[in-house]
Amino acid sequence: MSIISVSGVTKIYRQYRRFPGIIGSVRSLFTRQYSEEIAVKDITFSIEKGEAVGYLGPNGAGKSTMIKMMTGILLPSAGEVRVLNEIPHKARKNNSQHLGVVFGQRSQLWWDLPVTDSFELHKYIYKISDESYRKNLGFCTELLSLSDFINKPVRQLSLGQRMRVEIAMALLHEPEILFLDEPTIGLDVMAKDQIRQFLRAVNQEKKTTILLTTHDMKDIEEICPRMIIVNKGSLVYDGSVAALRSKLGDERRVVIEFAQDPGSIEISGLTLIKEEGSRKTFLFTRNGTTVFDYVSRIAEKYPIEDVSIEDVDIESIIRRLYKQLAAEDEESQGRQPILVGGAN
Repeated sequence: MSIISVSGVTKIYRQYRRFPGIIGSVRSLFTRQYSEEIAVKDITFSIEKGEAVGYLGPNGAGKSTMIKMMTGILLPSAGEVRVLNEIPHKARKNNSQHLGVVFGQRSQLWWDLPVTDSFELHKYIYKISDESYRKNLGFCTELLSLSDFINKPVRQLSLGQRMRVEIAMALLHEPEILFLDEPTIGLDVMAKDQIRQFLRAVNQEKKTTILLTTHDMKDIEEICPRMIIVNKGSLVYDGSVAALRSKLGDERRVVIEFAQDPGSIEISGLTLIKEEGSRKTFLFTRNGTTVFDYVSRIAEKYPIEDVSIEDVDIESIIRRLYKQLAAEDEESQGRQPILVGGAN
């Protein structure tokens, strides 16, 4: 049975129109005109226990709205959401014992108190046993390196330290599902790496189901084998990272280090995208000819010292998907087909 089930969910926000001036204020009391904005449009998916899923989309695509419906903060306008086989807004108190939530822009910590005080309060609220609390705190402290600042007031922590504490606190009561909304936003490279490694360990060792929204594609590549992508409120892709890369990532980067600068090189099938003297980077599109054939042809004319071949990063693939959707949107005036089905 799915741990999260979303079936035909739509969320519409209604905004009432305000008329200007004093007369307009009086008119507003008797005339109720409003506009509607569709934040989520007929979305269906399910997530199994232990999955790590990236929930992606541009700003305004409805990502945060969907998380709020799954945690019971918002009600869907149509369709049904079930989390742990419960309707979230009807079982918020019960479900809260099994959910962990981290919003990158909001804090659950007490600003002027030491980190340990926030942890102790969390222990009291969630009625965590002493044994479980010690075990989970030890696990988080070790993998997130909290020892150096766990007794400091929260206001003295850096952004990276504070985010590590937020994630640790969300996991102290051993939730079955962890919702993460932009957990690495604004963090430096080292802080991001530590958080990614930790979340990967939590998912693999504790089998905690993770739903992650982020604009950092590195988060997805390192944590989530599966992606759900939404655009303008609609689901446009649900499947594995590998499947999307296979479908749209037919390009590769070829970096060639020449013995000396060969000058301008023009070869049909290779596009020069970066030039640094004797080091040149080409874009290769799979078209029946292998990259080795191209390199061999170049090597016949110019001495080569080194060659490296790289897949195009997932961020470029997602960007390509959005451009494709925008082009289809212009042609079909809003029709958004689902490109690939299946979670794996």
